[in-house]
Amino acid sequence: MTPRRKRLLIVLGILGGVGASVALAVMASRENVMFYFDPSQIAAGQAPHDKRFRVGGMVVKGSVVKTSSQVHPDEIDVRFVLSDFQHEVPVKYSGVLPDLFREGQGVIAHGQLDANGTFLADEVLAKHDEKYMPPEVAGSLKKQHAGVMSGGAAPKSTAAESAAAGSAPMGAAQMNAVPTAPVSSNVPTT
Repeated sequence: MTPRRKRLLIVLGILGGVGASVALAVMASRENVMFYFDPSQIAAGQAPHDKRFRVGGMVVKGSVVKTSSQVHPDEIDVRFVLSDFQHEVPVKYSGVLPDLFREGQGVIAHGQLDANGTFLADEVLAKHDEKYMPPEVAGSLKKQHAGVMSGGAAPKSTAAESAAAGSAPMGAAQMNAVPTAPVSSNVPTT
């Protein structure tokens, strides 16, 4: 075997190893991707029934029902309804809810749909203060209501959205009142 052929085999071996590593990494990351859907997309049948995803919206006032868990006595079964002000999705969750969870607030739940259309959540995330709303929830509410949320106030846009729209630059006080994450929908997260 000539030195040239040896080098060629070594280079091909290295390229094959790198290719196999990239393929394995891509396959592993696909299993960890979780898409976001709002209640209108779920009602339209766009959400998968056999895979985990995130759903977000506002907790409908008067919809929260807590009962003691029959499976785990130290946990609470909670049923509530999420809405994007056009459609609603019933949610069932067993466990301890975040301290900031309450009716009329924005939340994101992780889980999957059952055969009856109820979202079986295994994790519930609540917003952390009065000004913040999860970016996915804000984006879907903005899209559903053409910029008007409950209470009549338009949702705040990010600095990047304002710059893209050609509006004037924001001052420091305005920048502190705006969420820093970009608003997006159906964006995979890892």
